[in-house]
Amino acid sequence: MIFRADKLLTQLPVPKHPSSEAAAAVQELMGGKAGEMSTLMNYFFQTINFRDREAYGPYYKLVANIAAEEWGHVELVASAINLLLTGTTTRGHDPTAAPLAEALKAHNKYQFFNAGQCALPVDSMGNYWNGSYVQSSGNLRLDLVHNFFLETAARATKLKVYETTSDPTVRELTGFLLVRGSTHVIAYAKALEELSGVNVVKLFPIPELSNHAFPEAQKYIEQGLYNTLYNFTQEDISAISQIWKGPHPDGAPDLTVTNDPIPTIADLPALPAEPQLASPAADEVEPGFVQEAARRIFGKSM
Repeated sequence: MIFRADKLLTQLPVPKHPSSEAAAAVQELMGGKAGEMSTLMNYFFQTINFRDREAYGPYYKLVANIAAEEWGHVELVASAINLLLTGTTTRGHDPTAAPLAEALKAHNKYQFFNAGQCALPVDSMGNYWNGSYVQSSGNLRLDLVHNFFLETAARATKLKVYETTSDPTVRELTGFLLVRGSTHVIAYAKALEELSGVNVVKLFPIPELSNHAFPEAQKYIEQGLYNTLYNFTQEDISAISQIWKGPHPDGAPDLTVTNDPIPTIADLPALPAEPQLASPAADEVEPGFVQEAARRIFGKSM
């Protein structure tokens, strides 16, 4: 069960220059094979499918808590995309003025034709995310190995998106995700070490975990987001400290678990209406539209 809060995990700056191209790049962090939808759905399914929670409680709590955080990552990425797309077309009510002309130049036209100028569950090329990306084998060690490599692949993708643009919104988003993603890499490495005795840290860097080259990441490191696992549930997660403990492999303070929420929580950005896309609603519904929609969905008119 997920309890919703209308908040973002961190504050995103409003873009000075809207960019559908930057938004298309950020879509890779949403619906790509190593995007946030993949991390979310992998950990979520592993959580609800987890067997023998009593014997392996700390591992269950670790995966479940990270899964809950990933819901927030999806929302954060979507908000960045929505901010980048706001203002990319001419806002207005007159369809004869071709207010969507700029959409023809957009790399990802689905954001305009299949959505209200906003995020979709697709990658940077417009390919829809699919469930074949989910690994939930029922074998804890196998799933943890998969999660470790999924997080490293996700980090590599974030690095590439960071390098595509100097847009402050994209840089802020990726700076935050690089720090938290590195934390999750280490979390799964520690879980594997505790479970198997193998020194997984020796696999670093794949890629290099250090975030010191990214100015946008520094404040998050200083706030403790690099070495702390926060509580994204209403349950006590202190048992995770049986796994998440010891020195940080990148020189940050020692690993710590807290039942406090993540300290960077911010308000959702305000998104104005886009009347040229009938978003959020058209001024009026055409006669017969509801009846026709009902006929198509249910096979009969209402």
